[in-house]
This record gives sequence, C-alpha cells and structure tokens, in this order.
Amino acid sequence: MNELDVVGVRVEMPSNQPIVLLREVGGDRYLPIWIGPGEATAIAFAQQGMTPVRPLTHDLFKDVLGALGHQLTEVRINDLRDGVFYAELVFAGGVEVSARPSDAIALALRTGTPIYGSEEVLAEAGISIPDEQEDEVEKFREFLDQVSPEDFGGGPQ
Repeated sequence: MNELDVVGVRVEMPSNQPIVLLREVGGDRYLPIWIGPGEATAIAFAQQGMTPVRPLTHDLFKDVLGALGHQLTEVRINDLRDGVFYAELVFAGGVEVSARPSDAIALALRTGTPIYGSEEVLAEAGISIPDEQEDEVEKFREFLDQVSPEDFGGGPQ
C-alpha cells in the first residue's frame, strides 16, 4: 500500500463530472477518481475547513464514531474492477468495512486518517506526471484555491 494525499476536487469538462485527485506520497503518480457531486461537496468542505449548519452524512459518521469510542485508522483504495474503484475503512481492532472511495476519502479528511492505494490500483489507474508537467498540477491547485463547494451543485443543508 502506498500513502496518498488528496490534491482536491474539480469538475471535469465536457462531461461536467466531478473528480477527486489523489497524489502518491513520495512518488510521481496521481490517481483520478470520478465521484458524485455530493461527495465532491463533502470533500471540498473538509479540505476548506468549512462546517455546515447541519452535519453532512460524513460529519455525522465521524460524530457517531467518536460517540461510540471507535477510531478509523486507515482508508484503503484497494481494488478496481470494470472501471469501478473499491475502498475499505479500517478501524482500530482490525474491523474492515467496504466503502465507496469518495465516502472513504470524505471521512478520512474529517478524521485525519491516512489514505492508501494498493500498488495494483496505482499501476492500473495511476497517471505518472513527470516534473516538467508539474506546472499543470500547480494550475489545478490554483483552481482548487478559487473553487467553492457550491460549484459542485451542493451546499450546506
């Protein structure tokens, strides 16, 4: 498993489909995952440190975990089948629960939990971006600094 950082979310044109972009820590591969607008909003909120008036599903899940005294120890993006990514939530004590990567990422950002990608997933879907193309990634980061969760069709509820 390779540790991943969340670069951010954006809307891919012309499909108007949100993606979350993950970056391999200590590597040159990026992992784009197409997600829904609700999850894009949840991830953007967490990255920007925004707290909605009422808890979103991922905030609620985090609060329930805390109330029950359970800890999420890691998120694993562990499989890719027929173009669909799969993830696992790993809890203290070794309990593992299957999850959509977008939900797992949104929860990991809220709990400060590390995210990992399997070598198989990164080999199949990862995109290597050499240093000379890093300026494109920098443009993406600049875009993320200017985008708001409302741009993804969601917002506080």
